[in-house]
Parts: sequence; C-alpha cells; structure tokens
Amino acid sequence: MLLPLGTTSDFKNHGDILSDTTQPTANHWACFLLIPQCLEFAVELHLRMEYHQSSEMNGVVSDYLNMRIESTHNDLCKEKESKEAEESKKRSLIEKSYSTILSELGEDVGREGLLRTPLRAAKAMQFLTKGYKETTQDILNDAIFDENHEEMVIVKDIELFSLCEHHLVPFFGKAHIAYLPNKKVVGLSKLARIVEIYSRRLQVQERLTKQIASAISEALEPAGVAVVIEAVHMCMVMRGVQKMNASTVTSVMLGKFHDDFKTRKEFLALTMRK
Repeated sequence: MLLPLGTTSDFKNHGDILSDTTQPTANHWACFLLIPQCLEFAVELHLRMEYHQSSEMNGVVSDYLNMRIESTHNDLCKEKESKEAEESKKRSLIEKSYSTILSELGEDVGREGLLRTPLRAAKAMQFLTKGYKETTQDILNDAIFDENHEEMVIVKDIELFSLCEHHLVPFFGKAHIAYLPNKKVVGLSKLARIVEIYSRRLQVQERLTKQIASAISEALEPAGVAVVIEAVHMCMVMRGVQKMNASTVTSVMLGKFHDDFKTRKEFLALTMRK
C-alpha cells in the first residue's frame, strides 16, 4: 500500500511517532490522518475480493444445481414417457382381445356402432382396475396425525364399485368403517381412498372387506378396526338365480371390536340402523 506523503525515513516505525522525544512533523500528522483511510480501503478491498470469490463459487454451485435439476427433470420425463408407452401397449393388447371377443360373439366389429368399442372397453377396464397400481402408503403419506383421542371414529355410507372376479360383472354398495385411535388419527377422506384402492381390482366381497380392515390396522395401529360392506352383485341379479333384491353383507372386526361385545354392538347400532 503506498502513501502519497512522507518518505521512508519519516516512518521508520510507529514507535517514532509515539515517542515522547520525537517531534511530530507534517508528514507524521499526515500518517495519522491517512491510517483510517488506509484501513477503510483495505477493508473495502477485502470485502470486494470476498464478494467476487463468493460470486464465483455461487455461480459454480448454481450451475451444478441447475444441471442436477435438469437431469432429474429429464429422468422423470423419461420415466413418465416409459410408463405411458407401457400403458399404451397394454391398452392395445386389451383392445385386440375385445375385438376378438366381439367377433366370436357373432358381431361385426367393422360396423359403425362398434368401430371404437374395443378401445373404449379397454380404457374402461384399465380404469376399473386401477387399484393394482396404487398402494395405501402412497395415499396415507403425511395424512396420519398424532392426536390424544381414543373414542370411536366412524365413516359410513362410503360408496364402492368393483368387479366380481368370477364373472367380470360389477358389484356395488356401501362400506362402513370404524376404528379406535391409539394416539393417531387419519384424514377422513383417506378411509374412502383406501376403499377405492381395493375395490378397483378384481374382487370377491369377503376379501375386499378384509383388505380394507387390514390396511387401516397396519397404517394406524389402532386399538380396533371394524369394516362392514353391503353390496348388490350383478352376477346374482343379471344371471344365475336372477334375484333382483338380494344383497350381501360382510364384516371384519379386529382388535377391541372383535374382543369386546359392547364396542362391536355400538358400532353396528350406529352404522346399520336405517
């Protein structure tokens, strides 16, 4: 650092300036006046250097983060495109199968009303069985909360639609669900989502009821779980015995609902009354 005033002999050391025997000159006083300016300049220079170094480092970090974000985005896009391509391939195979079925039934798949029926049927079947691609972990994430509540929670009249795995025709009805919290509760809509996951598969009502109860029990670890399903099966209404008013009721009781008659009775009284 250069000082514009004085010579090297004027500033042999700071002791000369501070010595009682040394007579201060104009250059000495100039040194005193310039020291704060020099310190200020040094500090400013240091800060500027740090700023430029930080800017360069931030630029490197920013470039790296942008590269990683772009790479992740591209990977997700490729994964999505791959899944869409796979679904499209499966849909095409199902469409061909429906065309074969219609032909074997004696229909003309080339007539106007049936031209797009195989494709529509394939899309419908994929939707009606979409539960195979979903899990309870996916929908319950961030929806389970710590809560000091131990009394019965009931969600009733949850509409459900499913396909009987024996004849591939629908059965539909309502599910009633109750659980006894063990310091944990779940968002109420998630119970309906669990019903949706398992009903959107090829099913029998007995298994469907148990799967719903087991999924809730595993996720919440409650003191008890109860599930009742009332449903009408089109395989009984449209074919076979053809009983229009027949309905099927199934239930699964776990934990305290299974062991305690009073708890089970309370649940049934609250859900089954008309």
